[in-house]
Amino acid sequence: MNFYKYQGTGNDFIIIDNRDLKFNRADNKLVAKLCDRRFGIGADGLMLLQTKAGYDFEMVYYNSDGNESSMCGNGGRCIVEFARTLGLVNEKAHFIAIDGEHEALVKPGFITLKMKDVNDIELHSDFSFLNTGSPHYVAFVDNVATYNVFEEGKKIRNNDRFKVEGTNVNFIEKINSDLFVRTYERGVEGETYSCGTGVTAAALVAAIKNVSTEKNYCNIKTLGGNLKVKFNKQSDNSFTDVWLEGPATFVFKGDIELK
Repeated sequence: MNFYKYQGTGNDFIIIDNRDLKFNRADNKLVAKLCDRRFGIGADGLMLLQTKAGYDFEMVYYNSDGNESSMCGNGGRCIVEFARTLGLVNEKAHFIAIDGEHEALVKPGFITLKMKDVNDIELHSDFSFLNTGSPHYVAFVDNVATYNVFEEGKKIRNNDRFKVEGTNVNFIEKINSDLFVRTYERGVEGETYSCGTGVTAAALVAAIKNVSTEKNYCNIKTLGGNLKVKFNKQSDNSFTDVWLEGPATFVFKGDIELK
């Protein structure tokens, strides 16, 4: 089987051109094996690019534990870049994912991806909770650079409220004009270098709390690089025209024998 490896600010993915439907999308154990960093190719997730009537392509996303999952923002940008190299899209893309339709503006290696509108945000004194294509817990902390994201994120992801369905957990801090975001991802069950839906969630919460970079955008710093989230904030704290902007980089391609 041929495969391609991409990364978006350090969030890395195996991508398979599955337009011929030869890859069995129900084989969760195989997906987990391919994503394993010691016994497989190694990645935070795996994506299938498939044909879908009315769209440039369909995106099917799996977490590294092998389970088909909710939307992945960095993955969405990477699969658009992959589709560009296949000649499926040019300056714009229109595709379908598990959370619905997406648009993207395409420049080689740099993708601006439209995310879903967000209109239901829980605001609490010590955290916020919202869905930006995937569920996200967002909390401001001090000294996020040295914060124990793995231990604290694991506790929240497995607490009574979230242990069944799971949630991604984002710890954020405003540093100068940027928002520094670190994320514990469900399905990976650990910290990743970046999370696209996570930085989107963090930027929207920051806008509500009036600590975003500007009124309609927020610059984001992650362990793997820099992103920007653009948005229109409504008077009721809902958001429309949410866009995730950043690099999508080809790493390598290869083939692997499936056993």
